[in-house]
Amino acid sequence: MDRLRQELEKKLHRHPDSAALRGDHDLNPDWSPDEERARELTQAAVLVPLIERASGITMLLTQRTHEMPTHAGQISFPGGRVHADDRSQLETALRETHEEVGIAPGHVTVAGFLDFYETRTQYRILPVVGIVSPHAEMNIDPREVAHVFEVPLSFLMDPAHHQKRSAEWQGATRHFYAMPYREHHIWGATAGMIMSLYERLNAS
Repeated sequence: MDRLRQELEKKLHRHPDSAALRGDHDLNPDWSPDEERARELTQAAVLVPLIERASGITMLLTQRTHEMPTHAGQISFPGGRVHADDRSQLETALRETHEEVGIAPGHVTVAGFLDFYETRTQYRILPVVGIVSPHAEMNIDPREVAHVFEVPLSFLMDPAHHQKRSAEWQGATRHFYAMPYREHHIWGATAGMIMSLYERLNAS
């Protein structure tokens, strides 16, 4: 675990203030966020949970329930919008992870931060990369999470599994990343943040 943390710390932002901006506009250059619009976005944070298993490092993902008012049934990282009493977006990511999947903050070692990710649905998300103890207990909230699953990090970091797809949205063609894994359709913002991790880890 120490070796994994040290490797991540070399590549990730050590403070959110140093993070750049990425988002759905990466593959859709006709949509470009600006500072005025950014002030209207909902601030959010997610945890990108990595677990060091005997078989290798895995990434934990959740599938949202079909009853959720937004992004129902989609694959996502644990996380959510910043609450007024959250002291930081880091606290948001850890709080939401605890509420959604039961992983206590004490079982998460924060390795660093990815670039902010801005979505077409008007969220600005801070991805927090955390190393989760393999002994951490999970207790999912069935109101928000249908189930959790793990994907080998080696699978997600393999360019052979990085797809670019297109779909019609609000009368225009929009492009997005996708990384299908078994029966799971990982796409959109979640895949975009995984791409951000891939590029950080492979930066010279």
